[in-house]
Amino acid sequence: MREMGPVALRRALCGAGEPPPGASAERIAGCRLRAESLDPAGDLAVAAARGGRFVCPGDLEWPGQLDDLGDARPVGLWVRGRPSLRMWALRSVAVVGARACSDYGAHVAATLGAGLAERGWVVVSGAAHGVDGAAHRGALAADGATIAVLASGVDIPYPRGHAELIERIAEQGLVLAELPPGTHPTRSRFVLRNRVIAALTRGTVVVEAQYRSGSLVTARRALKLGRHTMGVPGPVTSGLSSGVHELLRGEAVLVTDAAEVAELVGGIGELAPARQGPLVERDLLDPVTARVLEALSAQGGSDGREVARDSGTSCEEALSRLYELLALGFVERHGDRWELAPTVRRNDSTRRGDPQIWGNRVKGLRR
Repeated sequence: MREMGPVALRRALCGAGEPPPGASAERIAGCRLRAESLDPAGDLAVAAARGGRFVCPGDLEWPGQLDDLGDARPVGLWVRGRPSLRMWALRSVAVVGARACSDYGAHVAATLGAGLAERGWVVVSGAAHGVDGAAHRGALAADGATIAVLASGVDIPYPRGHAELIERIAEQGLVLAELPPGTHPTRSRFVLRNRVIAALTRGTVVVEAQYRSGSLVTARRALKLGRHTMGVPGPVTSGLSSGVHELLRGEAVLVTDAAEVAELVGGIGELAPARQGPLVERDLLDPVTARVLEALSAQGGSDGREVARDSGTSCEEALSRLYELLALGFVERHGDRWELAPTVRRNDSTRRGDPQIWGNRVKGLRR
């Protein structure tokens, strides 16, 4: 194909031209036998009747990132759907995983699909049961863009149970297939399909996968192609997450939501929100004031000199900070002694069931 080009090679394999150099007579005979059953014009007509078309290298709609596959690049792709494949693929992410996924995996995949769609990303997957279907449905539910890459012809919905889903994707997004119309999937064709998913997108997210999952094939091909490869962690006791965890021990990046995926595969400025625990009132105190508060004894209070000594400040500085804390409601003054206030105001981060807080300490805990 690389040396002769598709037209000359087809003629050679059909007997209308010189056979390719190095091809045995037996191999040529087998190719000619298969060529007798081919009907390119009929395939184009079938695809057109289903609203499809054939896109090949050199067309304006051809996504150039597929050329990274080298000799493994598809000869062309059958496409159903109105959008431009090249434009949609420019900002796309693959979400793949186990067919027999858990409720956790389905929930995460659907949430990722919806979250990425809401951020303007095209969700790409294989339309299979489990994680694939959940990712597609999540994107569709958010009125987003999604692409299904099939291991069959674009007119053969597989799995059969997803016929309605695939039709909806064709209406709202794109359905792709490397094989011509009328072709049914085989085991090897799923593996071949996975390389297209890996090369077409900016990155691949694996939600759930066992050690021998085909989703890991997609992820490892993405790694070889220099694409971002991500994994969503699961319970360490779950075999469905064992493959993902093995991937994360290598070069894959751990992600937990769509914001983190977008930060990794997106451009400058697409940052995930910073992760932090709940904010409590004492977190907003000046460092010196916080030290003075920490120096107060939870068992009966302290005088100003003790507070200054334990906080490493002068007596005047300690007194100034204690009056600040008094104004804020953290402490009380009883004669010459300063004590922690018995309760603190509840803020938005305090939840029912949290331990009771006295001043800056959990009740019952000693210094």
